Amino acid sequence: MSTHTHDPATVTVLGLGPMGRALAGAFLAAGLATTVWNRTPGRDADLLARGAHAAATAREAVAASALTVVCVVNYDASDAILREDDVTAALKGRTVVNLSADTPARARDTAAWAERHGIRYLDGAIMTPAPSIGTPDAVFLHSGPREVYDEHRPVLAALGGTHTHLGENPSRAAVYDIALLDVFWTAMAGYAHALAVARAEGVSGRELAPFAQGIAAILPPLFEEFAGDADDGTYSGAINPITSAASTMTHVVHASEAHGIDATLMRAIEGQARRVIALGHGDDGFIRVTDLLSRR
Repeated sequence: MSTHTHDPATVTVLGLGPMGRALAGAFLAAGLATTVWNRTPGRDADLLARGAHAAATAREAVAASALTVVCVVNYDASDAILREDDVTAALKGRTVVNLSADTPARARDTAAWAERHGIRYLDGAIMTPAPSIGTPDAVFLHSGPREVYDEHRPVLAALGGTHTHLGENPSRAAVYDIALLDVFWTAMAGYAHALAVARAEGVSGRELAPFAQGIAAILPPLFEEFAGDADDGTYSGAINPITSAASTMTHVVHASEAHGIDATLMRAIEGQARRVIALGHGDDGFIRVTDLLSRR
């Protein structure tokens, strides 16, 4: 069945965790006829009170709309729903926007599966937390056929914020997602470790926080500069050569381990820096580590 036989102001949401409920709520707030389904029942009460339609099965849910938005924990979960024979058959000629998180390889595999079954497919990533959905602060990334994105962009706009189409390659949204999650969780791990070290020396988290925010404020221009270094292979260490950086990393390791605090993460980072130095790049900046990590 062609997607064009449906009222374009309809949408189905599969998956009603906190993010899925936020997506469905934003569609409802925008006046879209919204059908919802979740494998575990009982998570739709608030949405039903706001006018959502509850489907009894996933097949019924996807058959209700030209566009189905999926948001579950990973692609194992989305595959378990979408690749059921009756659901796959019902999706033929319709569009799936998969906002579940997983790897680029899984995104490519799902896009290939969709193409084999006549399903129009966009992969996507949500880069902001559930409370941002429906507000100007939400950030969505999409990849896949541009014509499919353009057709459904008016409905996706109901989710608020900014939507960026990253290209026809269906895995590009997942690439950005993985890379940006790498930045986020590495930073969070570093901050958790910093709080533990500060606490061991009698400094509270609230005392440290304003200065930690100051450190965070210097990062955006460094991200831009270091991106250019990595792309161009320049790796300037004029401001802070990696030999100096490695020395400060050693201080963190010693201070941590003096209090019995696990310094595995900083030891790993220091080890990377020392390997770069051993390769003859001691005058370069820290981001030379990118080349080290890219070696096969």
